Amino acid sequence: MTPLKLKKINDTVHVVMSAGGEHLGSLRLINASWKFKAIGYDDQGNIIPGGGPLTHRHNVTFERIDLAEICAGLGLG
Repeated sequence: MTPLKLKKINDTVHVVMSAGGEHLGSLRLINASWKFKAIGYDDQGNIIPGGGPLTHRHNVTFERIDLAEICAGLGLG
């Protein structure tokens, strides 16, 4: 089982979720590269852009949407 799930929103955005369903961020197609945008939440449920458990991987880029490569690039595989 992979530690991540991807949900395609449209041709330029994929939501990144943990295997358990936690929202970790998104992948956005920017200048022909997929850029990971981390996201977290505070105790009141407010969004913290660039935060969360993968904040240290915010803005990592990928050439393509490949789950194994993305897991490895985010330090999860």
